[in-house]
Amino acid sequence: MVNLVKFSLVAAHSMTILVLMAATKGSRRVCNQGHVYYKSSDCPTCPVCESARKPAADFMNGLSAPARRGLENAGIKTLKQLAKYSEKQILELHGIGQSAIPKLKKVLEEEGLTFKK
Repeated sequence: MVNLVKFSLVAAHSMTILVLMAATKGSRRVCNQGHVYYKSSDCPTCPVCESARKPAADFMNGLSAPARRGLENAGIKTLKQLAKYSEKQILELHGIGQSAIPKLKKVLEEEGLTFKK
């Protein structure tokens, strides 16, 4: 009987650990390509698919994936299109943060362009 109680306590402890691990990793998801991943946010993007995806434009190479998606979702695919926006407008895009602006300024300057004033 004592061994059964010990086993039950160990099993319960193990289940608690598994539940806690799942909670910290996020919810288990499977993308359309069959990749299994865990996310703690509502973001539906599969990290495996995203890492394999190439940026649409070379100037996006140094940006984070959310920043790239923010520009792409706004229809910005070229530096000339980017130059039609002000810094403030770009910062309002979902996925774009303060760290993206200096990188974008640099690539614009290399092509003789700037953000709209």
